[in-house]
Amino acid sequence: MLPRLTAVTRCLSLATLLMTGPAVALELPLPPPGDDVVGQVRTLKAKYEDTFADIGTANDLGYLEMIAANPGVDPWLPGAGTEIILPTRYILPPGPREGIVINLAEYRLYYYPKGESVVYTYPLGIGREGWGSPVANTKVTAKTPNPTWTPPASIRAEHAADGDILPAVVPAGPDNPLGPFKFTLGLPGYLIHGSNKKFGIGMRTSHGCFRMLNNNVVALSEIVPVGTPVRIINEPYKFGVSGGKVYLEAHTPLDDQGNPSVVDKHTAVINALLKREDLANNLRMNWDMVRDVVAAEDGIPVEIAVPLTQQASGSTVSEIPPELQ
Repeated sequence: MLPRLTAVTRCLSLATLLMTGPAVALELPLPPPGDDVVGQVRTLKAKYEDTFADIGTANDLGYLEMIAANPGVDPWLPGAGTEIILPTRYILPPGPREGIVINLAEYRLYYYPKGESVVYTYPLGIGREGWGSPVANTKVTAKTPNPTWTPPASIRAEHAADGDILPAVVPAGPDNPLGPFKFTLGLPGYLIHGSNKKFGIGMRTSHGCFRMLNNNVVALSEIVPVGTPVRIINEPYKFGVSGGKVYLEAHTPLDDQGNPSVVDKHTAVINALLKREDLANNLRMNWDMVRDVVAAEDGIPVEIAVPLTQQASGSTVSEIPPELQ
């Protein structure tokens, strides 16, 4: 694991370390053509009263991505002075950089405003077990401030079984589960919306819809027009290029309904790499690092390959070690 720790330390050394205070919304400049990595990993020193939920909310990070990036740290009582990693460096999702892209495996939304060289990214709550969020292509069909909520019969029955009788219509206000704003999607029954709860963003907590922090959904409502395309994907392994080097970002795999998936992770990561035809034939891979990144699933992009023209140890993509095949 030493190479893995060294790589993370090197990554952190490039960032602004020991930052304090809340971050602004994650508006990041798009990289130059051919590059895929945005943002920088940051750290801060925890205060006595801090929790991962509080730190995540202040820095546009979800609960589970905070846990993944900080293994071994107590999420409810990190401890005063504990160094906390903020995983605010991202490989952009594969596919067109347009409209809204939701990656279930990341619990994260990306928005590419038309005609601008920036990307906005926000943490999301997605569907919990039995209420999975779909993989699909759709669009924003309506925008509604201060929405009311008409709970469907299935949700009313679920609450009634627990002794919680829901009204036919929940009025707008602080008790409304949709929060201050909702985007209606072309998928019947699915929304992007705020929440009346602070906890649960960046987790599997919803009935299939996509929950956002209230300040984030309001900010997004001001820049996303009706008709914006929405692409929902499920990519736990993202490969990207930055400065001529290749990076891998790994998350815990989910199935296509957003539930934890039992997969052959090594096969899955190789298949994800082979989809990148621009990378497959001109790289010298560090397969030990690939193994470490897949095992860590910490959501932090780590360098795993360089072009064949550069001096480096390792083998090519076509020379996959037998244990990874």
